[in-house]
This record gives sequence, C-alpha cells and structure tokens, in this order.
Amino acid sequence: MTDTLRPPQSVAASAAGAAPRQLKRSIGVVGGTLLTLSCVTPASTLFVIVPELFSSIGSATALAIAIGTVLCVAVAFCYSELGTLIPSAGGEYAMVGTLAGRLMGWLVFVLSLIVVMIVPSVIALGTADYLAPVLHLDKAMTGAAVMLAATLAGLLDLRANAWITGVFLVLEVIAAAVVAVLGFSHAHGGAPSLLHGTVAGDHGAVSTVSMGAIVGAMGIALFITQGFSTAVYLSEEMENPRRNVSRTVLWTLGISSAIILVPVVAITVGAPDLESLTAGDLPAMVTAWSNSAVGTFISLCVALAIINAGIVMVIQNSRVLFASARDKAWPEPVNKAFSTLGRFGSPWVATLAVGLPGAALCFVKGQLLSNITGVAVTGMYLLVAVAALLSRRGHHKHAAAWRMPLWPVVPAVLVAVLLYVMTKLDTEPLLWTGGITAVATLYWLFYLRPRQDTRWVISLPEDQQG
Repeated sequence: MTDTLRPPQSVAASAAGAAPRQLKRSIGVVGGTLLTLSCVTPASTLFVIVPELFSSIGSATALAIAIGTVLCVAVAFCYSELGTLIPSAGGEYAMVGTLAGRLMGWLVFVLSLIVVMIVPSVIALGTADYLAPVLHLDKAMTGAAVMLAATLAGLLDLRANAWITGVFLVLEVIAAAVVAVLGFSHAHGGAPSLLHGTVAGDHGAVSTVSMGAIVGAMGIALFITQGFSTAVYLSEEMENPRRNVSRTVLWTLGISSAIILVPVVAITVGAPDLESLTAGDLPAMVTAWSNSAVGTFISLCVALAIINAGIVMVIQNSRVLFASARDKAWPEPVNKAFSTLGRFGSPWVATLAVGLPGAALCFVKGQLLSNITGVAVTGMYLLVAVAALLSRRGHHKHAAAWRMPLWPVVPAVLVAVLLYVMTKLDTEPLLWTGGITAVATLYWLFYLRPRQDTRWVISLPEDQQG
C-alpha cells in the first residue's frame, strides 16, 4: 500500500525510451459537457433501458431513478474530487490505483472495461426498433452496423466529434421534451401512484412493488445515469482540467437526470393503463397520444441518439485502452499498439479494439448484457467511493483539486449503500462479473505483480504534475 502515498509518474517519465505522445487539449466545459451528455445519451437511455425497469417495477420506475440520481450525486462528488486530483484518461483506474493501490486500480479497470465494452452494444441494439417506422431491419445486424459507424467516427478529431454529437444531442432533448409534454397532457385520475409502485402481471393481475424489488433494480437505475464519468476520461483533452472536470461532471449529472426523470414521470401518469406501462412500448404510447407522424419523428430522433451515443462511447472507451497501454498493463506489443495515435490525434488501434468487439456483442442476449453492466457499474462506484475516503492522505491532502462537501461522510455513506445494493442484485450477472474479476486477479498475480517496476505504472500527463 505504500505506492498509494506517492505521486503518479508523468507520462514523460513513465517508461524508459520514447514516451507515448500525449492527447491534445482541445475542449472546454461546453464541449466536454456536450460529449459527456451524449455518452449518458438521455433519449436513447429513456427509450432503450428505461422500458426494462417499467417491465420489472412498473410505476415505481420514476422512484427508482430518483433514488439512483441521489446516489449519483454522491458518486459525482467523488468523481469530481478524484478527477481533478488525478486527471487521467484512465478514469477510474488511475484514480483508484493512485489512492488505494495498484491491485484495486486493476480491479476497477476490469470493471470499467466490462462497462465500456458492453454498454455501446446494449444501446446500439435498440436502433432497429426505432427505425421500424421507416425500415424493417434485423436487430443484431443493425446494432453491429451502428457500432461500426461509431467506430469510424471515433477515429476523427475530438473537437469535430463534439460538434457532431452536439447536434444529435439537440434532437435527443427535443424528443424527450415532446414525450414529456404528451405524457403530462394525457395524465388522468386513474394513473398509478409514483410513490407506491404497482406492476401488471399475467392475466391482468396487479402486484405491489416492494422496496426490495426497487433496490434490486438499482443496478440498472445507476446504469441509466452513469455516463457522467466520461468527463474524467476526457480530462487529458480538457483545457484546465482541475477546474473544468468537476464542472462538467456536475452539470452533466444535473441535466441528464432532468432529461430522463421528467419524461419518465410523464409516461407514468399519462399511460392509458398499468398494463401498457408495464409493457414499456413507448413508441406505441407516443403514437396513441398524438399520431403516427409524431411517433415516427420521435423514433427517428431516438435512432439518431443511439448512433450519437455509440460515437461518444467509442471515443471514451478507446481512451481507457490508450491509458492502460501507456501505463503498461499489457505485453509490450499490445501496449505499443493501443498507445499509437493517428493523424487526427485519436488512439486509432484502441478505437478499433473497442468498436469491433462491440459490433460482435450485438449478437448476444441484451438483457444479460444490461444486468452484467449494472453489477459492474455498482462495483466500480463502490471502489471509487473507497478511493475518495483515501483522497486526503499524504501529499494528496494539499494538492490543488476540487473538494467535495461533507467529506468523509458522503463517501462513507455511499460505500455502505452500494454494498447493500450489491447484495440485492441478481445472481447470474453477479457470477459472470465475479468470474471475470477472478480471472483478472490471476492475471494481476502472475503477470503484473511480479513486474510491478515495469508494468501497470500509473501515470499522469506531464503538464498536470504537482
């Protein structure tokens, strides 16, 4: 644990020989917020992920997302402090590895890798459903095509991608706003309670949603707003990251939560009956509230939002692989490939390494992918909260960084709550995530740990030292 008290190395000094080139600082708060919001992808999350909650906890969906948002405020505080203290494209693993030791950093890297490899595919799988009013396409093939298109876009300059995703984001917000207006305008006295959840079962039976069921759905609820962490991954490409990372994290969480939660409330109170709400067929509800033209417009906006999300997620995820190679997590040929930058300043091999497997994952069952991601996100937040408890030791105590209010109460409470949530998650995704983590631990024990002077050496860009 002694390595947790020493400053991370600079990129220039991280290894003998020629150091990898640094990512180019080209975006501020606005560009970072546009990219990060696009990674949260509020509209595609609303239309692709939220229906899973409607089907499992019915009218308690808004309550679960609200609770998840409150938890995410505490998580955002942790990310804001750690992301400005340790602004690295490695994101969670650089923060946790520097403060809690290399093994903990490796484990959070593995969890983040599960998330970054799976989430784009989960979102992309929804594309065909929302192109249905115009084209009838195979779901898996369409998702794979979206992943490939996002990969090509991810090879471009980051500033150009900020503008592309910004335009798509405007369409997302419009779609969410239209749904909210339609839902509230069709609210009726027979709408189910938002606080005392009910869900439709077989043959029209109505069941009350228990608090245990809501907690059990918290993994997906946290997954819904988790994209605000993208600001940390982009910290090496932000101007003045020690100020702008925290602003981007907090602004993104607030805006995305409103864009998602308000329409969810509107859908709940505007649904014609509990059975329709539980079915979660949002395009059908929008068409019933308006007409087929409006329904088609919303569906196309969501399809664009999914493509937008794919672009930003590929950008984010390639930065994780880039940073892991720079920090020597792999055998040297792999490190050299993942740390290679193309003509636009993007890590092109790492981008392909994220995008191509993402296209292949579109042929895997989507529900299992979502549940595994929920477990990984919960575990990742747990380790980040632990690192936040350690963020004011040694030289880190006096380093220039944004500091959260109510420390250490906020991260301590967050650790306790997330441990409880973890005990309520489904067994199958827990086993999958645990198995992957166990294999990764063996890799640490037999490859990384014996070579700790030359492997898994967590570093920071040279201009952020001190």
